[in-house]
Amino acid sequence: MAIFKGAGVAIVTPFHEDGSVNYEKLKELIDWQIENGTDAIIICGTTGESATLSEAEHEDVVRFAIRAVDHRVPIIAGTGSNATDTAIMLSKAAEADGADALLLVTPYYNKATQNGLFAHYKAISDAVNIPMIVYNVPSRTGVNILPATMARMAKEIEHVAAIKEASGNISQIAQLAALVGDTCDIYSGNDDQIIPIMSLGGIGVISVLSNIAPQQTHDICQAYFDGDTAKAAKLQLEAMDLVGSLFCEVNPIPVKTAMNMMGMEVGPLRMPLTPMEPQNADRLRASMEKYGLL
Repeated sequence: MAIFKGAGVAIVTPFHEDGSVNYEKLKELIDWQIENGTDAIIICGTTGESATLSEAEHEDVVRFAIRAVDHRVPIIAGTGSNATDTAIMLSKAAEADGADALLLVTPYYNKATQNGLFAHYKAISDAVNIPMIVYNVPSRTGVNILPATMARMAKEIEHVAAIKEASGNISQIAQLAALVGDTCDIYSGNDDQIIPIMSLGGIGVISVLSNIAPQQTHDICQAYFDGDTAKAAKLQLEAMDLVGSLFCEVNPIPVKTAMNMMGMEVGPLRMPLTPMEPQNADRLRASMEKYGLL
């Protein structure tokens, strides 16, 4: 059974001005997301600035979010690391706290061979008993999961249930879909490719856009599920300008900027991420006005 279908939000981690985690705001964001159609909450992913959370903060944020969601929608904990032992530790903690599934990015910086990727995910799977979503994002990690490798993992590693595909390579994703069949669910990792990937058998998106437009992102997926492909495509295309602006600087700089523009008060970014360049902020504001968010 799928972990979720539709639009899951890769939710930001809000901070106070002193840089500490703003848990009260995180609870507000989670409630607002669920009230506005989000199909799953993904906590401590890239958009949640997991790379600059300490291990203690990471575990605390995951635990808090699980309690805040309180079984209303599935909650998926980002527990990936370039150190397999760290990924296992974070994954076991998230499972113990009640996460429905795990999101595990490929090892970054030190990378891995295709056999190394298999061994990494096998070791994590052997340590947990909940579903795992493999996260392929070569632009950030410097390593690409080849379709044949993912097909092998889906068939041979017990808890590998899905992949978040953010390679941007639609030909690779088509090859992946052909190889994995019904052994692995596919989620789009890119907001500009929701419908293209769903047309190849994908079942939804793990979305940055959902942070500011949860109902609209849900509706893109739902229209496709309902068989109204023309409406789904129209909604996808209407969002393209905004999606482009949300990625004109490295994520999550633009989306946190957008949320603050909307009065959500999610606070600053953690260094080395810095405030958005003025010309890009102007572009983002214009896109949000065009989309009806401001």
